[in-house]
Amino acid sequence: MVGFRGGVAVLFALALGVSPAPLVAQASGNATVVIAVRHAERADQGPGADPMISSADPPLSEIGRERAACLARTLEHAGVTRVLTTPYARTRQTAAPVAAMAGVEPEEYNPRGMSDFVESLRGAGGVIVVVGHSNTTPGVVEALGGDPVSPIAEDEYERLYTVFVAGETVRSTLTSFCPAG
Repeated sequence: MVGFRGGVAVLFALALGVSPAPLVAQASGNATVVIAVRHAERADQGPGADPMISSADPPLSEIGRERAACLARTLEHAGVTRVLTTPYARTRQTAAPVAAMAGVEPEEYNPRGMSDFVESLRGAGGVIVVVGHSNTTPGVVEALGGDPVSPIAEDEYERLYTVFVAGETVRSTLTSFCPAG
């Protein structure tokens, strides 16, 4: 479990764009650090979009796959204990490198049952990566008690929210990861 000091270290290290040292084994308490991101670039949108790909459940584009790998490198020393994803290909593919890096199996959550899902995160302990969508990621952050979040634009994939929850103490931060270009 990540303790208060360990969670704060993860929170601020990620906010500064620094990869934090593993904290899970050395921390105590029942704090939860939620790292929330939107899925990476879709194959049916943006530069190099493939018009033959269905937009119902598109996979990641090559740029999206590169961003997913970069996310895993970004979180390599964060002590990730769980990776949660919606049932869509783009979120599963974004989460896969992070889960492989952390040595965990990705778990699916229902993006339509957000209140129950977010409540299950509180007090869960550990460092949990949640991969969602432009319309769900801000809601996860706010429902956990994090700072209000502006809408995520359709062409925006760089936001990385970190929400530290320990009892009534909630701190959140927003940073960017793996900028395109």
